[in-house]
Formats: sequence, C-alpha cells, structure tokens
Amino acid sequence: MYPGTDDQTPETLIPLAAEEVAVSKRTVETGRVQVARVTHEHEQLIDEMLAHETAEISRVRVGQQVDAIPAVREEGGIIIIPIVEEVLVVERRLFVKEEVRIRRVRTMEKHQESVTLRYQVAEVSRVPVEKPDAGTTPRSGAGVQKSNQED
Repeated sequence: MYPGTDDQTPETLIPLAAEEVAVSKRTVETGRVQVARVTHEHEQLIDEMLAHETAEISRVRVGQQVDAIPAVREEGGIIIIPIVEEVLVVERRLFVKEEVRIRRVRTMEKHQESVTLRYQVAEVSRVPVEKPDAGTTPRSGAGVQKSNQED
C-alpha cells in the first residue's frame, strides 16, 4: 500500500515488453578491380650549350734586368709567370729571361642528343563479380586475380 491511498483501491498490473536484436556479419563480394602498371617511353631532344675551356701558352722574350724575382701577376685575363735567370757578370744581376703567359680561352658549342625517358601510369578496370549459385555463400578473397606488372 502506498501512503495516502485508500485501502480499498485495487492494484493494476502493467505488463512491460522488451525487444532484443541479434547482429551478425558476413562478407559479400560486390566487385573486383584490376590495377596494371604500364610503362610508356617517349623520345625527348636535349638542346644545350656546352662550355669547354683550354689554355693557350706562349713564351715572350723579355731580357730585362731586375733587382728581385717578380711575382706572378695577371693582366687582362692573362696570367704572367716570370722566368728568372742569373747571369754571371762581374757582379750578379737578375734578368727576366722570359715570361710564360697563360690565357684562358672559352668556347661554346651547341650539343644535341636524343634520350629516351620512361614514365608509368596505372590503369584500373572494374571486373564484375559472378552471382553465386543458390545455397552457396561467397568466400572473401576467393579467386583474386593478379595483374601483370611491367617495370
């Protein structure tokens, strides 16, 4: 009995209902894809300027007396290396016997060459799945096809 209720009130029973669910999973193959790696080649012409550098060496007679050995110097892009010789006189004097002059010569030439370049693309195609016969269940991963790969 509940407080504040009449002792004569009949009790009413209310039935309760509950629903339950059972969940299960299965693998169903809906389609397949094939991926093929294909290598293509194309010719490309390379057109570049190539630089070559050589050295031209010349000897110049000087025949000049000096007091000390001159230093190597550069004049107008030419490196000058003095060659000194002692000459016996009643006294010793330094004479520049010759100079070796080195001039850098830069030439340009056009160079063309054809080279083969390769690149790859992926070709993807969808393969329809066959419907299983009645009473059989499809297997996951069954009959997977491998693609041919080209390096």
